[in-house]
Parts: sequence; structure tokens; C-alpha cells
Amino acid sequence: MSTLLLNLDFGEPPPKKALEGNAKHRKFVKKRRLLERKGFLNKKKQPHSKVPKLHSEPSKKGETPRVDGTWKATPLPKKKTTAASSSGSEQSLDKKAAVPWLTPAPSQKAGSVVAKVDLLGEFQSALPRIKSHPTRPQKKGSQKNPPPKNGPQNSIQTHSEKKYSVASQKIPGKMVAVDCEMVGTGPKGHVSSLARCSIVSYDGDVLYDEYILPPCHIVDYRTRWSGIRKQHMVNATPFKIARNQILKILTGKIVVGHAIHNDFKALQYVHPKSLTRDTSHIPLLNRKADCPENATMSLKSLTKKLLNRDIQAGKSGHSSVEDAQATMELYKLVEVEWEQHLAQNPPTD
Repeated sequence: MSTLLLNLDFGEPPPKKALEGNAKHRKFVKKRRLLERKGFLNKKKQPHSKVPKLHSEPSKKGETPRVDGTWKATPLPKKKTTAASSSGSEQSLDKKAAVPWLTPAPSQKAGSVVAKVDLLGEFQSALPRIKSHPTRPQKKGSQKNPPPKNGPQNSIQTHSEKKYSVASQKIPGKMVAVDCEMVGTGPKGHVSSLARCSIVSYDGDVLYDEYILPPCHIVDYRTRWSGIRKQHMVNATPFKIARNQILKILTGKIVVGHAIHNDFKALQYVHPKSLTRDTSHIPLLNRKADCPENATMSLKSLTKKLLNRDIQAGKSGHSSVEDAQATMELYKLVEVEWEQHLAQNPPTD
């Protein structure tokens, strides 16, 4: 009987887990290549790295970027004195750069995270956009004025100008001009008593014009200057009644007059100096008329030189209405400058 020789291998069979793992790996590689052909994934160039890099890091000194996003260390310049040491360091750097685990490549996990980020961006872009309210530009008038450069002097001047501008808005309604005509009473007619009073507005309209009967006997009518005659006193208003009527108009108003202290004396009344404008004591008017500033000019001469008008002409006497209107017109010629002067130098009562 011939001898049978059997070549039996009693080695252990491959484990099932290893076979299963190889099958899974082949299946995974097949799916990956299919996705790469369709363009869903980039082709794998580097071996799988443990730590993925999602964002590129800034370049360090002595490194140059690669195509795959990693950084390659550039060799340091060689020195003549230390040639051996520099060559050794260059070899070490080249070896480190050649090691794959020092230059990780983008992995599958990184690609999946990027895909998730892209999906999030698409989701956010699909949301409705909220329109932001545009910022309103500031108005030019809303900017604050810069402080004066010249210190307190400018601040005082601006304050006085503001004060004048506010006062000037109220002047037309609260400004009147007054002129009175007197007759002679008392011993030899030397006492001046009120016989006529005229009040006009800022625009020259007549607010009050009455003949007034003095409380004492009239000795001299002074017709040549006053224009008062005996027949004017027949129906004249008694002094006390007329005085009350006049003071109701003058109280609280700016009163303009020429040598107005004589009119107030005849009315037996004292008006605040801050509300009194006497055209016989305004240097600006004298300057405009080419007259000495300290001189007391008559109403007739100022009216002729500055307004080119003749008043108080003839033998019939003066007209208190005409004189009051001329006084107001003279004041208007220097109103702005004179009010600014008074704002800076207010008169004391």
C-alpha cells in the first residue's frame, strides 16, 4: 500500500473581524471614489490626519505655504563661519518637513464639517432679511455753536446782542413818542402848565391827542410856540382826567421824546430811565447831522438836516402831533446802534 503524504497547514485561519474590516474598507473606498467622480468630494492626496484644520493659520517666519494648505519651512541662509552646523540644521529641518504627520492634510471629517457650515449658510440666507433703519443725518441747525475765542469780552457782546434782538422784537408794540405843548400860569406866566398832549405809535399813528385844561389860571397862552388859543380851552379835558389817560398809555412802554424831561415835568410824572429815549441826548444823531456830539440840538434843526423836512414853521405855532412823529423818525435812524449801546451800558434809574 503506497504511502500518502498530506501537506497539511495547521496554521490558524484569519480572524473574521479582519475580513469584515477589509470588506468595509473596500466598500468605503468604492463609495468615496464614486463621490469624487461626481464632484462631491476632493480627491485624497495626503494620508488621514487625526486633527483636522478648518481655518488656515497665519504664516510664520521662515515658512512658505503649500498647495494643500500646509506650511513648509524654508531653509535658513547659510553662514560661512558655521557651515557644518547650518548644514546639519538644514538636514534636520528637511527631515521634519518630509515627515507626513508634521504636515496634516484635510481629512474626511474636515470636509464633513465644512459641508455642515455651508448648509448653515444656506439656511441663514433663506431667512427673511430685516431692513435696518437708516441713520438720520444731523441738521445743520442742530450743531452747537462753538464757544467764543476771544474770552469774556465776546461773550458779553453776544449776550448783549441777544438781549437787544429779543428787545427789538417787542419794541414796535411797546414804543411810543410823546410831545406836549405848554401854556404860562402862575406869577407873570413863568410856570409851564400842560395844555396839549399828543402820543403816536412806532409807525406814527396817533394814539392820543387832546387839549388839556390846566388847574391854574392861564396867564400866557404862548400861541407863537404852543399854538394854543383861548377857544381851545372851552371843551378841554381837565388835567387830572387827562393825566390818568396819558399814564395808562405810557406805563410799561419805551417813550421817545425830544427834551422829554420837560414833558414829564408838565405831566408831573417820572418815567424809568431804562424806558426813556431822549433824541436831544443821542450823540449818534448829532454825528449824523455833522454837529458836536455833546451839543443839544433843536428838534427843528435835526429834522431839517436828517429828514430834510421843515417843522414848526409859520406863526401859527407848533403841532405836537407833527413834533412827536418827527421825533420817532429821528430815533429810527439810530435805533439799532443806540439800543446796542444801551444794552452794553444800561442806564441806572
